Amino acid sequence: MALSSDSNTLLDLSEIMHLRNGKVGIVYTEWNDAIINEQIAGAKRIAEQTGNTVSNLVKVPGCFEIPYACKALYEQTVNDADGPNAIIAFGAVIRGGTPHFDYVCKAVTEGILQLNLTLPVPVIFGVLTLDNDAQAWERLGGVHGHKGEEAMIAALKMIAMQNNLQ
Repeated sequence: MALSSDSNTLLDLSEIMHLRNGKVGIVYTEWNDAIINEQIAGAKRIAEQTGNTVSNLVKVPGCFEIPYACKALYEQTVNDADGPNAIIAFGAVIRGGTPHFDYVCKAVTEGILQLNLTLPVPVIFGVLTLDNDAQAWERLGGVHGHKGEEAMIAALKMIAMQNNLQ
Protein backbone atom coordinates (compact mmCIF):
# COMPACT_ATOMS: atom_id res chain seq x y z
CA MET A 1 0.00 0.00 0.00
CA ALA A 2 1.51 3.31 -1.07
CA LEU A 3 1.85 6.10 1.47
CA SER A 4 2.46 9.78 0.71
CA SER A 5 5.51 9.62 2.93
CA ASP A 6 7.01 7.05 0.55
CA SER A 7 7.49 9.85 -1.99
CA ASN A 8 8.93 12.85 -0.19
CA THR A 9 9.64 14.75 -3.40
CA LEU A 10 5.90 14.74 -4.21
CA LEU A 11 5.22 16.77 -1.08
CA ASP A 12 8.19 19.12 -1.56
CA LEU A 13 6.82 22.62 -2.19
CA SER A 14 10.15 24.29 -2.96
CA GLU A 15 9.76 24.19 -6.76
CA ILE A 16 6.32 25.83 -6.60
CA MET A 17 6.92 28.42 -3.87
CA HIS A 18 7.87 31.04 -6.48
CA LEU A 19 5.13 30.14 -8.95
CA ARG A 20 2.81 33.12 -9.25
CA ASN A 21 0.55 32.27 -12.16
CA GLY A 22 -0.92 29.18 -10.55
CA LYS A 23 -4.63 29.51 -11.18
CA VAL A 24 -6.39 26.22 -10.54
CA GLY A 25 -10.02 25.41 -11.23
CA ILE A 26 -11.75 22.79 -9.14
CA VAL A 27 -14.61 20.62 -10.37
CA TYR A 28 -16.25 18.77 -7.48
CA THR A 29 -19.24 16.55 -6.78
CA GLU A 30 -22.25 16.96 -4.53
CA TRP A 31 -22.06 13.29 -3.52
CA ASN A 32 -20.16 12.61 -0.28
CA ASP A 33 -19.97 16.32 0.45
CA ALA A 34 -18.15 16.06 3.81
CA ILE A 35 -15.30 14.25 2.06
CA ILE A 36 -15.32 16.64 -0.89
CA ASN A 37 -15.36 19.72 1.35
CA GLU A 38 -12.20 18.47 3.07
CA GLN A 39 -10.52 17.80 -0.28
CA ILE A 40 -11.28 21.39 -1.33
CA ALA A 41 -10.09 22.78 2.02
CA GLY A 42 -6.77 20.95 1.62
CA ALA A 43 -6.32 22.25 -1.91
CA LYS A 44 -7.05 25.81 -0.78
CA ARG A 45 -4.50 25.51 2.05
CA ILE A 46 -1.73 24.63 -0.42
CA ALA A 47 -2.79 27.36 -2.85
CA GLU A 48 -2.66 29.94 -0.07
CA GLN A 49 0.62 28.60 1.33
CA THR A 50 2.28 28.89 -2.08
CA GLY A 51 0.74 32.22 -3.12
CA ASN A 52 -1.46 30.72 -5.85
CA THR A 53 -5.22 30.75 -6.32
CA VAL A 54 -8.30 28.66 -6.82
CA SER A 55 -9.76 30.47 -9.82
CA ASN A 56 -13.04 28.58 -10.23
CA LEU A 57 -15.22 26.19 -8.27
CA VAL A 58 -17.68 24.15 -10.35
CA LYS A 59 -20.15 21.79 -8.67
CA VAL A 60 -21.60 18.75 -10.46
CA PRO A 61 -24.08 16.12 -9.25
CA GLY A 62 -21.74 13.11 -9.34
CA CYS A 63 -18.45 11.73 -10.57
CA PHE A 64 -19.84 10.65 -13.92
CA GLU A 65 -20.38 14.34 -14.79
CA ILE A 66 -16.85 15.46 -13.86
CA PRO A 67 -15.20 15.10 -17.31
CA TYR A 68 -17.93 17.13 -19.01
CA ALA A 69 -17.65 19.89 -16.42
CA CYS A 70 -13.84 20.01 -16.68
CA LYS A 71 -14.10 20.43 -20.44
CA ALA A 72 -16.86 23.04 -20.09
CA LEU A 73 -14.81 24.98 -17.52
CA TYR A 74 -11.83 25.07 -19.85
CA GLU A 75 -13.94 26.10 -22.87
CA GLN A 76 -15.71 28.87 -20.93
CA THR A 77 -12.45 30.34 -19.58
CA VAL A 78 -10.01 29.74 -22.44
CA ASN A 79 -9.92 33.47 -23.30
CA ASP A 80 -10.16 34.67 -19.71
CA ALA A 81 -6.87 35.91 -18.24
CA ASP A 82 -8.06 34.70 -14.84
CA GLY A 83 -9.06 31.26 -16.11
CA PRO A 84 -7.33 28.17 -14.76
CA ASN A 85 -4.03 26.82 -16.05
CA ALA A 86 -4.85 23.48 -14.41
CA ILE A 87 -8.05 21.78 -13.25
CA ILE A 88 -8.51 19.42 -10.31
CA ALA A 89 -11.36 16.89 -10.33
CA PHE A 90 -12.58 16.04 -6.81
CA GLY A 91 -15.00 13.25 -6.07
CA ALA A 92 -15.46 10.20 -3.89
CA VAL A 93 -16.97 6.94 -5.10
CA ILE A 94 -17.69 4.47 -2.32
CA ARG A 95 -18.23 0.82 -3.24
CA GLY A 96 -21.75 -0.45 -2.74
CA GLY A 97 -23.43 -3.74 -3.37
CA THR A 98 -23.81 -3.36 -7.14
CA PRO A 99 -21.40 -2.99 -10.09
CA HIS A 100 -22.33 0.73 -10.30
CA PHE A 101 -19.05 1.54 -8.50
CA ASP A 102 -17.02 -0.12 -11.27
CA TYR A 103 -18.87 1.68 -14.06
CA VAL A 104 -18.58 5.12 -12.47
CA CYS A 105 -14.89 4.68 -11.58
CA LYS A 106 -14.03 3.49 -15.07
CA ALA A 107 -15.98 6.30 -16.75
CA VAL A 108 -14.48 9.13 -14.68
CA THR A 109 -10.96 7.69 -14.97
CA GLU A 110 -11.16 7.32 -18.74
CA GLY A 111 -12.85 10.72 -19.08
CA ILE A 112 -10.07 12.49 -17.20
CA LEU A 113 -7.47 10.59 -19.19
CA GLN A 114 -9.05 11.80 -22.44
CA LEU A 115 -9.06 15.39 -21.16
CA ASN A 116 -5.36 15.14 -20.33
CA LEU A 117 -4.68 14.03 -23.88
CA THR A 118 -6.82 16.69 -25.55
CA LEU A 119 -6.94 19.85 -23.41
CA PRO A 120 -3.92 22.16 -23.27
CA VAL A 121 -4.21 22.33 -19.46
CA PRO A 122 -3.61 19.41 -17.08
CA VAL A 123 -6.55 17.80 -15.31
CA ILE A 124 -5.57 16.30 -11.96
CA PHE A 125 -7.31 13.11 -10.84
CA GLY A 126 -8.52 13.82 -7.30
CA VAL A 127 -11.30 11.24 -7.31
CA LEU A 128 -11.13 8.91 -4.33
CA THR A 129 -12.22 5.35 -5.13
CA LEU A 130 -13.01 3.75 -1.80
CA ASP A 131 -14.35 0.58 -0.27
CA ASN A 132 -15.80 2.46 2.69
CA ASP A 133 -16.11 5.87 4.33
CA ALA A 134 -13.22 5.22 6.75
CA GLN A 135 -10.78 4.95 3.84
CA ALA A 136 -11.63 8.51 2.84
CA TRP A 137 -10.52 9.91 6.19
CA GLU A 138 -7.31 7.87 6.03
CA ARG A 139 -6.64 9.87 2.84
CA LEU A 140 -7.69 13.25 4.21
CA GLY A 141 -5.19 13.75 6.98
CA GLY A 142 -4.72 10.15 8.10
CA VAL A 143 -2.02 7.61 7.35
CA HIS A 144 -2.30 8.17 3.60
CA GLY A 145 -1.65 11.91 3.72
CA HIS A 146 -4.11 14.49 2.44
CA LYS A 147 -5.25 13.87 -1.12
CA GLY A 148 -6.74 17.36 -1.46
CA GLU A 149 -3.39 18.94 -0.65
CA GLU A 150 -1.56 16.48 -2.89
CA ALA A 151 -3.89 17.25 -5.81
CA MET A 152 -3.12 20.98 -5.53
CA ILE A 153 0.61 20.26 -5.30
CA ALA A 154 0.33 18.13 -8.45
CA ALA A 155 -1.64 20.87 -10.26
CA LEU A 156 0.91 23.55 -9.37
CA LYS A 157 3.83 21.30 -10.33
CA MET A 158 2.18 20.66 -13.69
CA ILE A 159 1.76 24.40 -14.24
CA ALA A 160 5.45 24.88 -13.38
CA MET A 161 6.35 22.06 -15.79
CA GLN A 162 4.38 23.77 -18.57
CA ASN A 163 6.09 27.10 -17.80
CA ASN A 164 9.49 25.42 -18.03
CA LEU A 165 8.65 23.94 -21.44
CA GLN A 166 7.79 27.34 -22.94
